[in-house]
Amino acid sequence: MFTILAACSSNDGKKNISDEELLTQYKKEYSELKVKITELEKQIKSSSNNEEKIKVRTSKLSPQKFEHFIGITGNVEADKNITINPETSGNIIKIPVYEGQNVRKNDTLAILNTEQIDRAISELQTNLSLSKTMFERQERLWNQKIGSEMEYLRAKTEKEALEQKLKALYAQKDLAIIKAPFNGIIDELYQKKGEMASPSIALAQLVNINKVYVEADISEIFLNNIKRGDSVEINFPAIGYNTNAKIARTSNVIDPANRTFKIRVNLTNKDLKIKPNLVSNLKLKDFESENSIVVPSILIKNDFDGNYIYLAVNQSNKLIAKKRYVKVDKTYNNKSLIVDGLEFGEKIISEGYAQVVNGSELNEIK
Repeated sequence: MFTILAACSSNDGKKNISDEELLTQYKKEYSELKVKITELEKQIKSSSNNEEKIKVRTSKLSPQKFEHFIGITGNVEADKNITINPETSGNIIKIPVYEGQNVRKNDTLAILNTEQIDRAISELQTNLSLSKTMFERQERLWNQKIGSEMEYLRAKTEKEALEQKLKALYAQKDLAIIKAPFNGIIDELYQKKGEMASPSIALAQLVNINKVYVEADISEIFLNNIKRGDSVEINFPAIGYNTNAKIARTSNVIDPANRTFKIRVNLTNKDLKIKPNLVSNLKLKDFESENSIVVPSILIKNDFDGNYIYLAVNQSNKLIAKKRYVKVDKTYNNKSLIVDGLEFGEKIISEGYAQVVNGSELNEIK
């Protein structure tokens, strides 16, 4: 072992050698190391022939299903989670609800002072009454071919204009009564009775979390692997809750800032445990392969030539260890998918593999 380490470190301090010369030197040392490794394996094999066979357990390769998952972080949102702002200005004279109260659609949340509007409505109603009287008189004269058409049209226009103004005032008065746009819970009240309300100041937070959704960003490299309808395992660590659902939607646009696309998972929140902005962990399957060669990742070793695994093969009426180089495609949950180098029916050494080298004689424990 000392000889090998000395060879690996023999070039320390060669600062003035060109890259090409250094590469040539490394290749030469690599070839020498391979020869020494082979000789050392032969020596171990020779010595093992005179000692007790290495006890191992084996596993026969059979078709297995391989699945690969990815984990991402998501955030809970609610479609019905809004901040309510008044549509008009006015002094708040009444707030008939309290924080935490369940309200129905169109329930009154606050009432603003409408005294000024009421005075304007009263004045306009008086003017409209007079205008209607004048119009009716001109209409009768016009029907009797006595009055002029201009006077009739002027009276009609004035009446209709006042009617429109009155209608606008009633609509403005309606805005002073702030109502709930949907069933929900008053999560927070931002203003109090006596304060001045305006469209620029939030009055209350109304939320309905009977139905929520989880939204998450996924790297664009998984664009072809993740689709609508795929199953998702969702964990909410803060509340110790797990559930399974399906992807309801995948976005059609890639975010140029972080090269991700969004997915949405809809959830029914019967117990109201899941709150907006709650962090969640999502587990999604991005790859699946049936009838594959799958081995425990711990059995795979590597050297200068790549990844390898030890097989147990019969040779000259002896069971020996044989090094076999393999190609690993994917690894997940301590299991590796092998796409080249192994065949179904072959035996891999599953226990005792750390004590064997290429050519070691084995004693298989059933």
